[in-house]
Amino acid sequence: MTETVNRPKHKTGAGAGVFPRSDTSAARGWRGQLGVLCAMLCVFQSVAQASLPSEGPLRLAPLQGELTQVQVKHLASRAGFGATQGEIDALTGLSAAQALTYFVGQADASPAPAFDHSGIFDSGLDPFPPSRPATTELAKRQGHALGIEVKPAGNRPLQPIVNTFFYWLRASRLETDRVSYWWANRMLSSKRPLQEKAALFWHGHFATNEDKVRDYRKMVLQVETFQRYGLGSFRDLLIAVAQDPAMLVFLDAGVNTKNAPNENFAREIMELFTMGVGEYGEEDVREAARAFTGWSVKGLDFYINPETHDAGEKVFLGQRGAFNGIQIIDQILARPQTSRCIAAKLYRFFVRDELTPAAEVQLGERLRAHNFDIQAYLSELLSSEDFYASQGEHIKSPVELVVSTYHKMGLTTVPGVPDFNVVTGALGQRLLHPPTVAGWSEGRSWITPSLLFERGNFVLDVVFPDLNFVPPDRFPTFTPEVARVQTRLRTGMSVSQATKPSGMTGGEMAQSNALADRDEAFNTRLGSMRGWQMAIERVRPIPRDFARLNLSQQVQDAALASPLDVVLHFEKQFFEVPLLPGVREQLATLLEAELGSADVSAAASYAEEPLRRLLHVMLSRPEYQLG
Repeated sequence: MTETVNRPKHKTGAGAGVFPRSDTSAARGWRGQLGVLCAMLCVFQSVAQASLPSEGPLRLAPLQGELTQVQVKHLASRAGFGATQGEIDALTGLSAAQALTYFVGQADASPAPAFDHSGIFDSGLDPFPPSRPATTELAKRQGHALGIEVKPAGNRPLQPIVNTFFYWLRASRLETDRVSYWWANRMLSSKRPLQEKAALFWHGHFATNEDKVRDYRKMVLQVETFQRYGLGSFRDLLIAVAQDPAMLVFLDAGVNTKNAPNENFAREIMELFTMGVGEYGEEDVREAARAFTGWSVKGLDFYINPETHDAGEKVFLGQRGAFNGIQIIDQILARPQTSRCIAAKLYRFFVRDELTPAAEVQLGERLRAHNFDIQAYLSELLSSEDFYASQGEHIKSPVELVVSTYHKMGLTTVPGVPDFNVVTGALGQRLLHPPTVAGWSEGRSWITPSLLFERGNFVLDVVFPDLNFVPPDRFPTFTPEVARVQTRLRTGMSVSQATKPSGMTGGEMAQSNALADRDEAFNTRLGSMRGWQMAIERVRPIPRDFARLNLSQQVQDAALASPLDVVLHFEKQFFEVPLLPGVREQLATLLEAELGSADVSAAASYAEEPLRRLLHVMLSRPEYQLG
């Protein structure tokens, strides 16, 4: 088996080869890749639809008997982020309830590490203005902004303030990337895997994006809220989220006052967070918005401003009273639609996508029977006969795929190469950057032709690290113009010349640029460049280690004799869903061709690269995308 590796440039489009090519013709090789891809999509669809729930009630009775290794793998994939063979061996033979205890975690387990801040926030940055124009207008009006005084004389008197505005935008984004790494490492090594899995679910349910929040500290607090309350009372979680600084900023609570109620949060708490579409009217939205007026944030603290809160009488969901926000939440929780919506969404995330309306009612009754206790409800689901009948019906999200792959490899920290944020972003799920307030679509939206290529490319970059890798937190690759400005300034160009857009040449705007050099309040492009420089100086770099793999040693330790033995070993180590008939033999043939021998031990001295190629091919298959 020969292979031409075409490395991706971490784009989401399909164009980088990820599958082995056995033909020297580029054209036929590309057609072959498309054929493989089409076949994979067909296989994926057949596997994913292999078992759909019946029209009868869900079988929520506890599974009886001892768990097999296959069942333990299934539980580990859903209640956590996969398991090593040692963990599987330790849990095999336990009851479903006993095995689940491992993923819930022991009460005396040491706490997971808190986020280690870089120390990039200065008190003058709070409250941070909504835009650059708002910042400069504030500075002109009061003579200072962001903790910095306007220069009393000279050119560009507002430049230090503009620099600082862009500094915080850049620094918060870079620090947010560190937050994602911190969280991913908790997912990888936590003694309470279900806590992190539930937090990931709630992040997609109560979705906020740092691009709008623009304060990594608020994003850290929100993740910690999901970790703290995600397996507790849904009422407590809902109230905590309603008072969460990131959510308050994201849904414009700061402008929700009794004189001008903002309906964003009131609408989303009913439509997306609890009852669902069609379960309320526009009047309910308006009245709920009044109840949440005055709910705001100072720094990192929630507070209610009595001067902007509407304490008057309201009519909500058919009831009349001077309701406040907590009372609105309690009325929402009292509606049966809420328990049905939340219970069904949890089921679809942890068990399977397909649900009948009758099953949704059944699940809603079970969540209400547990008094909205999320851990109790999930424990019932994850110990049930129905759960263990759902193997292979869940498409791993990008974060699940990446973290579980590292876990099964035996890694204890997330590698810096490839970059976790770039990889998951290319696959469609960048932590702390959900696409909308509705979160990610989940399910089959994770699988498209281009995304299948990217999934294979992720494995490729783990087993064969990219020598062209550039740390994205050290060089702003998505703003190349910033680097051009810096280069021009170092050649001696004036600021106005250096900050012209690249397409502008010759004498264009020469006169206006000359005037700007003599008399301008600030230069935005210069501020953007200085903001990046200041941010990179202060934000700690992400460690950039590789995945330390030694597949040859692993094969030797397991005393594997034949290529088929190796394929079976990797399948046992990595797959929750078995390979389709005939695939094992094909993979064994490929490995034998790479080794040049059917005797694995005889090829031990040069087996590492062929073994890595085999692992890349195996983990690019459709079965590996399912759990």
